[in-house]
Amino acid sequence: MNWFDRTLGVIAPGVGLRRARQRQALEVLARAYEGAKTGRRTEGWITPGTGANSEIGPALARLRARSRDLVRNNPYAAKAVQALVSNMVGTGLMPRARAGETELARQADRLWARFASECDADGLTDFAGLQALIVRSLVESGEVLVRLRPRRVEDGLAVPLQLQVLEPDHLDTGRTEELPGGGYILQGVEFDPLGRRVAYWLYPRHPGEAGGLSGLGHPVARRVPADQVLHLFERLRPGQVRGVPWFAPVMLKLRDLDDYDEAELVRKKIEACFAAFVTGAEDEETLGRAQLDAAGRRVESFEPGMIEYLEPGKDVKFASPAASGGYAEYMRMQLHAVAAGVGLTYELLTGDLSQVNYSSIRAGLIEFRRRMEALQWQLLVPGLCQPVWRRFVLAAQAAGALPDGAEIAAEWTAPRFEAVDPLKDIQADVQAVRAGVMTLKEAIARQGYEPAQVLREIAETNAELDALGLILDSDPRRSTKTGQDSGREVAPASSDEDRNDTE
Repeated sequence: MNWFDRTLGVIAPGVGLRRARQRQALEVLARAYEGAKTGRRTEGWITPGTGANSEIGPALARLRARSRDLVRNNPYAAKAVQALVSNMVGTGLMPRARAGETELARQADRLWARFASECDADGLTDFAGLQALIVRSLVESGEVLVRLRPRRVEDGLAVPLQLQVLEPDHLDTGRTEELPGGGYILQGVEFDPLGRRVAYWLYPRHPGEAGGLSGLGHPVARRVPADQVLHLFERLRPGQVRGVPWFAPVMLKLRDLDDYDEAELVRKKIEACFAAFVTGAEDEETLGRAQLDAAGRRVESFEPGMIEYLEPGKDVKFASPAASGGYAEYMRMQLHAVAAGVGLTYELLTGDLSQVNYSSIRAGLIEFRRRMEALQWQLLVPGLCQPVWRRFVLAAQAAGALPDGAEIAAEWTAPRFEAVDPLKDIQADVQAVRAGVMTLKEAIARQGYEPAQVLREIAETNAELDALGLILDSDPRRSTKTGQDSGREVAPASSDEDRNDTE
């Protein structure tokens, strides 16, 4: 406080107190977050504090329709879906059975192979193909439904269970109501009083087919227990019930890019036109060949090598549209933003590798692959793979294909990512195994293979080679066996360094 404040406090304590409080309020406002201030820079910035479901519900149908339109008609949106599907799923996430008995695990693996080949309820693909279809719908529509369809033993399936993939349109979004006993339905999903999902209200067929070429009426939603439905979507906020298309942050930008590209194309066409304007007295004489258009206007055309003599008083002026630059740079910067919005690198979205080298593309792929691994292990495995495996085991046990009551778990392996420089990556894995920071099984799993199967095949191959008197560099016995032990002449390693070189 300065001398005036102190004097005012003595003469009029109430006025001095209000003055001090106002000064303190101004100081707090000056220290506040800039993003929370109001003024010219934030004018028109509407930020309602609504919940996730209040924001998603009214906008979901339109977001989904626009996202699908972009994928149908925009090449970059279509490429984004393809890149995300191929990197998240690839050739498919595959399980390896884990049980107390090795033979039981092998029996479960053999049974899964048969189940995976016939699990599609539509009979068009296998489990890997269903994974690709699920991820495609997940990206394009924001969510996807998978119905677990029990089958009869008479159907002749190895396991009486199949999977039916449904678009989120099958969910009755308009059904929102309170239920007796404290439960409620929110956007077609039914919850109990504790907030647990207990049922989904699904249309038996796609509501978009109603009134169309099929001539079918609008279907009526039916209640399906939650244990028969898998609902996959990326949760962005706690309490979120429905998923949002992954193109939501970049829809307007992709639409504007389409408009800009179309305008640029029209401008190029105008630049390519060879237009001439004839001025002077009006008469019937023509310049070149003349025709009348639909409106009755005279349109003349030129021919190569044509020489035409004009009457006195006539003049010809040619149009020369001005060219404008910056198209490529603008498109590149906007596509960088689109790639960031959908979770891709610019190179994967566009295929443009003109501005990268080995180090830069490797650094970009490392971050992208971390996101893909997070989606695989935080979304696909717990939301799709593990629930399907549990139902597979229960259905197989109920049908007598697996021992009843046996505990059979699964370990999932995702397809490996292709190395930018395979030699360097393999050398790094070899050094990591030798240094003891990675096991051989981990190194094999990183390549997308099942470690137990690979090691078993290596042992079988080595046994066959032993019978033939041959040995490979990959055989760890090479540095320890002598010619007398194996029937072959092998020079023993003289040191640890030499032993590593021979291995």
